[in-house]
Amino acid sequence: MLRRFFMLGLMLVTACGMAGNLRQGVDMTVVNERLLLNGEVTSRTPAVLNEVLAQNPQVTTIVSQQMQGSIDDEAVLAMGYRIRELGLWTHLQSDSGIYSGAVNLFLGGTRRTMVRGAEIGVHSWADTFSEGTNYPRDASEHQANARYAADMLGSDAFYWFTLEASPSSGIYIMTREDIARFGLLTAPVIEF
Repeated sequence: MLRRFFMLGLMLVTACGMAGNLRQGVDMTVVNERLLLNGEVTSRTPAVLNEVLAQNPQVTTIVSQQMQGSIDDEAVLAMGYRIRELGLWTHLQSDSGIYSGAVNLFLGGTRRTMVRGAEIGVHSWADTFSEGTNYPRDASEHQANARYAADMLGSDAFYWFTLEASPSSGIYIMTREDIARFGLLTAPVIEF
């Protein structure tokens, strides 16, 4: 009987995760040459982004406002590469908060700017990495994210930093020194 309840619970959790990934996840609002993003990236978000950008060729800058991260890492990387391919800029307002996979999305910008007050939060995607048990540096699970960081920043050092900064259940808010150390911005923090 207990096993049946466990299996039912597992099926419900799995179904909720799949259903969540089928929703669009990110609210997109075009304001002049800026595309404002809020939400969580899912597997459907890249197609919506491409559609919005095709309908709004005046967009030059992606502004991440409040983005919790993603439930589909491949979608984030696809979006980041698309942003880079189109030569778009990324920007964080003073009240922006980007976390987890949303940070990778921000890295796609050819010019990446931030106003003082914005938060950038990172963490590991697997606690077993932090404990050093299942995912050594040469594990295939690291390849896509490490390559993406290197493609966007010129080095994969930022990727390895995120894995060690916080366990997957937490979040580490990067300091200005961290942000500068890994070259997340292409211009100094904007002060107001």
